[in-house]
Amino acid sequence: MKSVTVIGACLAGLYAARALRAQGYDGRLTLVGDEPHLPYDRPPLSKEFLTDPATADGSADPAGEAPLALTDAEEIAGLDAEWLLGTRATRLDTRHRAVHLDTGRVLTTDGIVLATGAAPRRLPGPAPAGSYTLRTLDDAGALRADLARGPARVVVIGGGFIGAEVAASCTALGHQVTVVEAAPLPLVPQLGEKMAELCARLHGDHGVALLTGTGVRELRADGDGRVTAVELTDGRLLTADIVVTGIGVRPATDWLAGSGLPLADGVRCDAGCATPIPAIVAVGDVAQVAGARAEHWTSATEQAATAVHNLLAGRTVRTHRALPYFWSDQYGVRIQFAGHRAPGDVPRIVEGSPDDRSFLARYERDGRTSAVLALNRPRPFMRLRRELARPSHATTG
Repeated sequence: MKSVTVIGACLAGLYAARALRAQGYDGRLTLVGDEPHLPYDRPPLSKEFLTDPATADGSADPAGEAPLALTDAEEIAGLDAEWLLGTRATRLDTRHRAVHLDTGRVLTTDGIVLATGAAPRRLPGPAPAGSYTLRTLDDAGALRADLARGPARVVVIGGGFIGAEVAASCTALGHQVTVVEAAPLPLVPQLGEKMAELCARLHGDHGVALLTGTGVRELRADGDGRVTAVELTDGRLLTADIVVTGIGVRPATDWLAGSGLPLADGVRCDAGCATPIPAIVAVGDVAQVAGARAEHWTSATEQAATAVHNLLAGRTVRTHRALPYFWSDQYGVRIQFAGHRAPGDVPRIVEGSPDDRSFLARYERDGRTSAVLALNRPRPFMRLRRELARPSHATTG
């Protein structure tokens, strides 16, 4: 294999490039990214990037700021790659293994790593000034500047992890915050009803209003096009100076329509991240690996080595079997989860107390632990996570 092109130049794409070089690939390497920035870390965008003034200092390229940068000049040089940043892939011709770019350039390549991630779901209708969807560094920079103008009434639409983290950050900055969640309770699919209810209490602990069981009909704006209110489907009207929408994401596969790749909630791959078309693999948020798609930092980083190994081998010789793991920081509380929780699994608190917002819980199924959840219990959580990852403790979800 003389040339490999990685489509997507953020977390998963960078880890794929690292894995290629680490596994001995010395051919031509090209990374294509639709953002103008070098790879940066997304999790801080809803947290430290909004609240810590130190992240406002540094170079003209915000991705060069130490809290966000995933790489540096020395590594960039060592990867010996061509970086096509601010460039979008528009079509993939799998027959000729050619990637068409919005610049008009066509890259013909021997191997392809798909790492385009996911795109945020948006509310229907126009987006007034003062309304944001947080996904990219530029999104976060614009929101941070707006929040810095002074105390504001902030409405966060969506009570998932991103919405909750933004709500916590805005509260820490002194803003008045309301969270709107369409479901009866946030995070039930991830944590189950009992544990989700305990996590939802964090909002009330910090003076954040949580409105559940209602959606959004429209965003209202003044004559200058600036958001003024959020109209809910139950008829309520929330005054708003700033609105942040966090209602989930969808895999960024639109540009792959007609390519011949199987697309169904992502690019469908086998357990080794390989697609049915030879020499094309997928990693990160865009990849549906063995029937499951994981939108988490850890999955994006761990899949890369497996995918690249199989790409270079020309067939699937290694599979990705890592234990699902994610975390979230909200209101000074770190929430950590690992495992394969099923709807019937029963959570049991084994350490700490929900009243203190610090506890460790096991999810049990047929007398075995299927998953583990912790609030501010990092050390015992990591011990149980390691235990759960052992083959003898594995369960199927």
